[in-house]
Amino acid sequence: MEQRHPLPPFTLETALQKVQMAEDAWNSKDPERISLAYTIDTEWRNRTDFINGREAVKQF
Repeated sequence: MEQRHPLPPFTLETALQKVQMAEDAWNSKDPERISLAYTIDTEWRNRTDFINGREAVKQF
């Protein structure tokens, strides 16, 4: 199982770090990097689209 740091339980400092890492991934506009911010079995809903898994995140 993959683990990305920082790991819970979060302090204010590590929570802010985790949020910044997610924002940085999105702002990179790199599908591979964005997908790695989520679990392998992530499930998304975008209006009428249902996106399941990292590969689907990359395609989206």
